[in-house]
Amino acid sequence: MSTIVALQAAVTADPFDAGPSNAELEAIEQEMPLILAEVELLDAQIITLDRTPTEVDERRTRRARRKVLAARRALANRTAGIPEVGA
Repeated sequence: MSTIVALQAAVTADPFDAGPSNAELEAIEQEMPLILAEVELLDAQIITLDRTPTEVDERRTRRARRKVLAARRALANRTAGIPEVGA
């Protein structure tokens, strides 16, 4: 009987599969307000998919769009080194 031997190295944890680095986690943390605002906008849009939007739905969508734009502006200013107004 012959034994089966792997031709490659044993399957172990690859050092590159250790998860995100601290720098990547920091970048995600800085983008989190934008991510949450985009999720809120998506939720507002999903609500109106199967029905005619009411006035409240339209307000919710407009408010979510403004929140996304504000979060994008704040992120762009933060990465450009421009101080935020009121900060």
